[in-house]
Amino acid sequence: MAEARKKITLPYLFKKVADCEPITWLTCYDYPTAYLQEQAGIEMILVGDSLGMTMLGYESTLPVTMEDMIRHAQAVRRGAPTAFVIGDMPYMTYQPSVETAIRNAGRFMAEAGCDAIKLEGGAAMADRIKGIVDSGIPAIGHLGLTPQSVSALGGFRVQGKNAALAKKIVDDAKALEQAGAFMILLEMVPDRLCEVITNRAENCIIMSLGSGPHAHGQLLIYHDMFGLYPRFKPKMAKVFGNAGEVILNGLTAYHDEVINKKFPQQENWFGMPDEEFDDLLKMLK
Repeated sequence: MAEARKKITLPYLFKKVADCEPITWLTCYDYPTAYLQEQAGIEMILVGDSLGMTMLGYESTLPVTMEDMIRHAQAVRRGAPTAFVIGDMPYMTYQPSVETAIRNAGRFMAEAGCDAIKLEGGAAMADRIKGIVDSGIPAIGHLGLTPQSVSALGGFRVQGKNAALAKKIVDDAKALEQAGAFMILLEMVPDRLCEVITNRAENCIIMSLGSGPHAHGQLLIYHDMFGLYPRFKPKMAKVFGNAGEVILNGLTAYHDEVINKKFPQQENWFGMPDEEFDDLLKMLK
């Protein structure tokens, strides 16, 4: 039997960076999936506000509440006790003020047992990051395509393709790092921009979601990599197994077998001894 994994910690993650070993990171929103990710050795789990779309069926991440996030983060923590679990701060739980940000970040740590929190935004959010970190809570930044701001960004598209916008993302990354973020997620920025930011980072881990191979590790949306999200298939997601197709085939087969009286068979139900059944019939007379 394999030796049980020790709890993944910040020093462990920084050692991986120092040893040039990429970090594995996936989204997760429920207990059974967290259990499987833990068994597979995934090091970091993001309980993303993407659950608004993948789990709750919203058109965007904006309707997700702190209560939604806490409930799902608690389930993930139970399934993956040694993974480094990150709670994603939902829309308007940190933007209004530093105090709001600290209070909600604290809820993730206290109620869900998260190891860190993540929030979107660049230099404008640096004071939120600083307040959270000064309160003793590890914080992760998120730049590039930030889904909570997707209407302001003009849709789900690559960010930082021209030099001026790329320079702003570089500056934002440095501002977040200087505010105390130990990690920054770059989502859908050009690979060379990601490489520049990774090379400039000091004491800050850079992670890629659709931003190329030059970061310190990779993040994927779990539902994208298994064909489980029906609305669209992003370019950045490699399908590692088409579970959606397997599940649909199974559901269709179940439907057809029930309709055609092929399910259940005798091995699928429970009986009772003849004498007990006879006694029952006597009692009912």
